[in-house]
Amino acid sequence: MRTYTIVVSVIAHVAAIAALIIAPALATDVLPEVQRTTAFIMVRAEMPTPPPTPIRPREPAPSTTGAPITEPDSIQPESLEPIVPADLGVDGVPASGIPPGDIVSTGDPLPPPAPRPKDPVHVGGLIQPPLKIKHVAPVYPPIALAARKEGLVILEALIAENGDVQQVRVLRSDALFDQAAITAVQQWKFNPTRLNGEPVPLVMTVTVGFTLTR
Repeated sequence: MRTYTIVVSVIAHVAAIAALIIAPALATDVLPEVQRTTAFIMVRAEMPTPPPTPIRPREPAPSTTGAPITEPDSIQPESLEPIVPADLGVDGVPASGIPPGDIVSTGDPLPPPAPRPKDPVHVGGLIQPPLKIKHVAPVYPPIALAARKEGLVILEALIAENGDVQQVRVLRSDALFDQAAITAVQQWKFNPTRLNGEPVPLVMTVTVGFTLTR
């Protein structure tokens, strides 16, 4: 009886393992694609250019306005005169006739309050990724190039209403490459993003890769 129980247990375990392996292979349903809420831009860094040949500075010409080398015959005393401010008249009263401290109304209306800044929108749905009209490639840091190190930096860029990159925030950092990626992305320029016909600020994700040429 014990042998029969062991055989049945082994057969049940084998059947369960086979079901776990074969069932996924026979499945035909296609999983729905996950919708992205941000746009990713992948750029590749450029190798740094060699530094220019240093130019030796020219020696300055000798000064022709040096101090006199002969002492004067005598020293004349300076005449001291009272200094009256240009905006004061007689007895300390301003030339305009308005005593200091008095407030005079000009009658001009107060300027209107500044408009409230718009909240930035994210790429996705009706908001399409903007068209880049100015691109600056990041330069491979010389210290990383000497160490033969590769890296990846992910940034979040806030694009202003006029298409300029206003702010850059690091989402995934790599210490040797962060500054090179930020410096390049800050110089990019995009077409303004419009929502209902009005330009709006936009937030998008930028991935900057630093890969050595093989």
